[in-house]
Amino acid sequence: MGSPKALLEYRGESFVQRLVRVLAPVCDRVIVVLGYHAAAIRPGIPGSAVITVNPAPERGQLSSLQTALAAMPADAEGFLFTPVDSPAVETETVERLADEFRRRDPATLLVIPRIHTPAGPKRGHPVFAARAIADELLALPPAAMASEVIHGHIPQTVYVDVTDPGILTDIDDREAYRRLSEAAK
Repeated sequence: MGSPKALLEYRGESFVQRLVRVLAPVCDRVIVVLGYHAAAIRPGIPGSAVITVNPAPERGQLSSLQTALAAMPADAEGFLFTPVDSPAVETETVERLADEFRRRDPATLLVIPRIHTPAGPKRGHPVFAARAIADELLALPPAAMASEVIHGHIPQTVYVDVTDPGILTDIDDREAYRRLSEAAK
């Protein structure tokens, strides 16, 4: 891509700057996990965010999520997570998900956005999770995937239907970034 994904621009901000800004109003603490290119990314992270470094980024997304969860305050009731290559979620969507998470029944462990597409409903990010989920994610072995825990709690999941296609954004290549940039114009 020519640049670390966190530094790619969307609507006048880097991906990481935008995500910190959009998530901060609903979070007591935004934790940004750095791995590859940490020295290049760190200066662009807003001062309100807590930075932690994944000691084994080659292990993939789960290791970054586990690094963030290890830095989560012990008294946190829950957390939300989203990958940096999903920068297009709208502020209103995050606020709506946060409201649903705060009002949830204690038996609900996850609040996930969902959008209806011609191909059927699709789940996206950010995912809001109760504290109990953190312990399960932290216990996963290196080769596992976070989705194993998430899918294991479908009965305790509330899906929030939204119209925000930003919940599905996943910038994995130049073509996806080109489409995102075009759509932002």
